[in-house]
Amino acid sequence: MTAVVIGAGPAGLMAAEVMAKQGVAVQVFDAMPSPGRKFLLAGKGGLNLTHSEPSERFIARYGAAAGFMAPLLAEFGPDHLRAWAEGLGIETFVGSSGRVFPAEMKAAPLLRAWMRRLRGLGVILHPRRRWLGWDAAGRLRFAGPDGEETVEARVCVLALGGASWPHLGSDGGWVPLLAARGVEVTPLRPANCGFDLGWSAPFAQRFAGSRTGTVELSFAGQRRRGEITLTATGIEGGAVYGLAAQLRDSLESSGEAVLHVDLMPDWSAGRVAAALARPRGSRSLSTFLKKALPLSAAALGLLREAAPATEPSATLIKALPLRLLRPRPLAEAISTAGGIALDQLDGNLMLEGLPGTFAAGEMLDWEAPTGGYLLTGCFATGYRAGRAAARQCNSV
Repeated sequence: MTAVVIGAGPAGLMAAEVMAKQGVAVQVFDAMPSPGRKFLLAGKGGLNLTHSEPSERFIARYGAAAGFMAPLLAEFGPDHLRAWAEGLGIETFVGSSGRVFPAEMKAAPLLRAWMRRLRGLGVILHPRRRWLGWDAAGRLRFAGPDGEETVEARVCVLALGGASWPHLGSDGGWVPLLAARGVEVTPLRPANCGFDLGWSAPFAQRFAGSRTGTVELSFAGQRRRGEITLTATGIEGGAVYGLAAQLRDSLESSGEAVLHVDLMPDWSAGRVAAALARPRGSRSLSTFLKKALPLSAAALGLLREAAPATEPSATLIKALPLRLLRPRPLAEAISTAGGIALDQLDGNLMLEGLPGTFAAGEMLDWEAPTGGYLLTGCFATGYRAGRAAARQCNSV
């Protein structure tokens, strides 16, 4: 028998590496033709591996799951992740925002070096194998290129991801398989997602794909600074993602969420009011605003769209209300909230109802904003599950 990892993303590959280093024979099964599909896509714009902020603030980013994540991050956190990457020959640096990136700003070189290491450790990858659950004898079932296969495993680490970007392999197909075994799974929901607002057709046609420039968003006492990207149906972008969990939860619990946007975060309300108080003369309102305030065309368009019947004022410009309708669908979200309920796991991330079966990564019920927290969480859970699975293998 061997150790099996199902899922070749960061959590699964980390679990495989940890086990292989402990002398365990490891086989990795993945539904896709090649490993790390979502990892590679996430790195196309610059792979944000982790964040350099102090530990206390870093752990707080995991919200309700911070207590669960804290010991895992103490075992394999941001500093460990940077050292691990550098051990693969991948230098990292801290950007101006505190985020940590590979020097090459790409995921592919890191993944190639990682797969070389795994092959050197004897890890065997089986692509194009979709997990189907267990047979009557407890063997793992897979749909492969030549039909159904079964594998007997001493231990199994599940690292199948959530259900965002399903075309890259994480489609949530594991939910009914675990539910049938009595594992409680919190419903999967979009995290780090955009939101619909119901733009007018002219606004959507003109501004979809445009960016507002730097703004500051506020909701429920929390603030995020960054750019908003206007879409055909609403808004997205890093600042939006940073408040997405609170906005989504508010929509679910009360049916509404009003996000306030400071279109000019570097100007005081008094300075904005003084600029608006200047004589307009014969100029149109649009021309006057363009001259009086350094706002992008997208920001001005958003101001007119969100408050079409109201004269622009410092109050509106410093706190423009956007009434959100709904989050974008889960398939479009960057990550997934929900998953295996944390009380279904012991301290080693083994499913208490399924001895010898561990779980890691995004399929667990935790979420975090973008900024390196997601990847670090996946690595940390994979590390813990891999260590525990190796101990169990080696104790038999």
